[in-house]
Amino acid sequence: MLRSKAITPVELTEAYLRRIDQLNPKINAYITILHEQALADARQMQDEQRRGKWRGPLHGIPIGLKDNIDTAGVRTTGASEVFKDRIPTEDAEVARRLKNAGAVLLGKLNLHEFAYGGSPNVTYFGTMHNPWALDRSTGGSSGGPGAAVAAGLCFGALGTDTAGSVRIPSSHCGIVGLKPTYGRVSIRGVIPLSWTLDHVGPMCKTVEDAAIMLGVIAGYDPMDPTTEDVPVPDYSRALQTPAAKLRLGIPRTPFFENLDPEVAKSAEAAIGVLRKLTAGIKDVKLPQGGNPAQLWTPEAYTYHAKWITESPGKYQPSTRAALQRGADFKASDYIRARNEVERLRREIRGVFADVDVLITPTMPTPAPPIEGPPAAGGGARNTSPFDVFGIPTISIPCGFSASGLPIGLQISGAPWADGTVLTLAHAFEQATEWHTRRPALA
Repeated sequence: MLRSKAITPVELTEAYLRRIDQLNPKINAYITILHEQALADARQMQDEQRRGKWRGPLHGIPIGLKDNIDTAGVRTTGASEVFKDRIPTEDAEVARRLKNAGAVLLGKLNLHEFAYGGSPNVTYFGTMHNPWALDRSTGGSSGGPGAAVAAGLCFGALGTDTAGSVRIPSSHCGIVGLKPTYGRVSIRGVIPLSWTLDHVGPMCKTVEDAAIMLGVIAGYDPMDPTTEDVPVPDYSRALQTPAAKLRLGIPRTPFFENLDPEVAKSAEAAIGVLRKLTAGIKDVKLPQGGNPAQLWTPEAYTYHAKWITESPGKYQPSTRAALQRGADFKASDYIRARNEVERLRREIRGVFADVDVLITPTMPTPAPPIEGPPAAGGGARNTSPFDVFGIPTISIPCGFSASGLPIGLQISGAPWADGTVLTLAHAFEQATEWHTRRPALA
């Protein structure tokens, strides 16, 4: 519609800002709403289009960013009192790439404080609410992006994922969330939780949207030592690639154990759909070992040491306790954990000699009630291993509970096979209708 001028970037941005003003008070997805800046950026995109300049598929598209991703001149808080007035002077690399692609930033999105957990209410800026049921968790830590995309408060968003923080809220909020291969997308300018495990990825309504956003943010960043200089393919072409030759692996243990019955039923139904779309399915075993908490505990403390020492009372209680555990962490334990990650990232490659993708439920249960103990990693059983492995993993809608809560399916691929993951996710999406459902908000 933008290309044909059936709608202008300004009209589109105005429509989103009106919807944010109407619905954000209910779900609290946004910490900062950029009314004036978003409209100014939309006017610039509109003027460029009139002059014949077109930056690509994100030209004039309104998006949101999780509020641990730096934005020049716009406060980036990490959802914490510690950084409540922090205004970066430079954009994170992913924010810079989105702006260069013509995206219009609507604002910054709420999260579990400093991304250190999976709760919707461990944030200085108020509890996030799931658009499908306001008394249910959004998941975390990217709860704001998950709720905003599900509620139609942006076309897409970027979240961060260290133990599942893109995929958990995507599952609970009924959207698509992609964690790329480790090193595929720059994390420079993102408030770190764990440099060894942190990923940035798109959260969208469809696999196609996720492929478009990934194509913009992916690529080598010479100023980020975690990125790899690996060519970036056209991820949109992966959507036209047939899935018929793909071989599927099912790692039953532990991913299918102790599932909510409705999740188990939806996952098996999804596997039935995939069986018809692909070359076959077999059970597989994944490498075992590793304790990611032995990485993120000391790495998070290293970043926060100054502030947690000077102003411990400005942190949410659970965040403060988690960070302070890092003060006495033994170097020998960290070194062993770091070496274990390298072993697992090498061993996981062998699994893909016999299969092309792995299939698991994203979460063992649908979204739990908000009122309950903060989730500090216990809800990441099915997601965290893939951060350790560093392989591309996507969560897509695969069903709903009887009470109308979304259920997610997780598809994972070999290192750098992000396109293969998108191929199968898109094939499943086109064969089902789960992604077309929307929450019944006013």
